[in-house]
Parts: sequence; structure tokens; C-alpha cells
Amino acid sequence: MKLPAFDYVAPASLSEALAALRNNEDAKVLSGGQSLMPMLAFRLLAPKLLVDLRHIGGLSDILIDGMGVHLGARVRWCDILEDDRLATAQPLLRAAIGHVAHYQIRNRGTVGGSLAHADPAAELPAIAVACDAVVEIAAASGTRRVPARDFFTGPMSTGLAEDEIIFALHFPPWPEGRRWGFREFSRRSGDFALAGIGLFFDMADRRNANSHIAVFGVGDAAARLPEAEAALDGAVLDVAAIAARTAEVSGDIHASAAYRRALIETMTERALADALARRDH
Repeated sequence: MKLPAFDYVAPASLSEALAALRNNEDAKVLSGGQSLMPMLAFRLLAPKLLVDLRHIGGLSDILIDGMGVHLGARVRWCDILEDDRLATAQPLLRAAIGHVAHYQIRNRGTVGGSLAHADPAAELPAIAVACDAVVEIAAASGTRRVPARDFFTGPMSTGLAEDEIIFALHFPPWPEGRRWGFREFSRRSGDFALAGIGLFFDMADRRNANSHIAVFGVGDAAARLPEAEAALDGAVLDVAAIAARTAEVSGDIHASAAYRRALIETMTERALADALARRDH
């Protein structure tokens, strides 16, 4: 299908981009366009103006320091996969992004686009929630930071206002020796996951501590599983069963709720096995 008619601007600065959003009631931000352009083609959206972020400095930066990992909003999936520093600085993120669709999509899709699109089956929102990442948002009045767990409010829904732009995503430091695992299941390689699990835990006095388990692809948004996390900290053996039982799950034309619960249990078991077998990062 042909795209609907729209005006187009590519501002040279963040302030110009924010002004364009503020001065046009029906405008959309264009980052990588991997999700936006198909939605335009299918007439699911028909904005009057596209505000392209390609010329704004700093949005493609990957910064790693003692404060953690900073991903600019226009960082692409291929940028993450090609940055070897992330193999130690944020290995769970890097592993999850390796599951995103296919090469062509990984070459176009961006951090900001995925966060704003907020697909419940997408990998990045799940890892952001699992790792206590923080979304940095720019507005005319200044910037604000929102924990990822509060940013996603439902399927394809976020706390981003129409006149705001996602500037960056911040991950806290990743300690040496942390155990982690990531598993997802899809019908075909590159399809959206019917269910997925991202998890990690630390070791303290030979015991599991600081366990984080996030599930995605099964409900309205990626979510942590606190009861399963508590069980993992307490070395309870049926962590996977608890994860499957306590996750909020819905069914659709792709998979029933019962099937997704079974997938959660299996994916959790496998991710935990991977984490326990991991002796490096």
C-alpha cells in the first residue's frame, strides 16, 4: 500500500524537533522507522507531519562508564550487536537483541523506536524492565527520567506525551560474576515471541541474591515476576512453576493462555539452566 500524504522535517537540534512537535497537533517522531513505516503503509496511522531525528547529535551514542550503559535513542540493534564492550557491560541486553527479527530489521530498528512502540512481545522493553533501566525523556521544559517498569502502561502504550521525545535509555552497572539467562519461543526464527524470559541473579555468601525475572510476549506489557524472584532468592526449586502460575497471561489467535503458561515454565527452566551454567559474566 502507498503511504498517506504527510509533511516532513529533519531538525538539526533537539530543541527544533521539540518545537515541531509542540507546534503541530498531529505529528509523529521518526527514528528508525522500522515499526512506524509499516503502520503508515497499512493506514493504521496517518500523521500530518513526520519529525525525523536523524540529524540530532548524541542520539546514536553508546556510552559505558561507572554509572552503567547509556544508549541513545537512535542506537540501532546492529550497533548493539557490533559493540563488543556490551558483552561484559550488559550481556543480557546483547543476548536479547540477537533475537530481534532479521538482519534487515536489526539494521534499521532503534532503541527509541522500540520503546515508543511498546510492543508487548518486543525484546528491548523486557530487558529494560528486567534490568531496572531508566528512560530519559526530553520536553520543552527539560528532561525527565522514568523507570522502565513505569514507562510501559499497556499494549502499544507508554507514558510518553505527544510533545516529548525519548532521548536515551540508561542501564545500571552490571557487576562481575552476575549469572543471567535469556530464552524466548517463536513459531519461526525472527517472529515475535509467543513467550520469553530474561533473568539474572547475583551471588552473596553462596546464596542467590537480587534476582530479577521478566516475562514478555504473554500479556499487555513486559513485567517482573516478584514471587518467582523471591523463590529464586530463597533457592526454591519450583521457580519456573511459580513464574508460570503468577504471570499475567492472555490468549490470542497465535497461542492460548494455557499454552503460553506452559511456555513460560519451559523458558524459565532453560534460562535458569543457562544462568547456572554460566561462569563468566
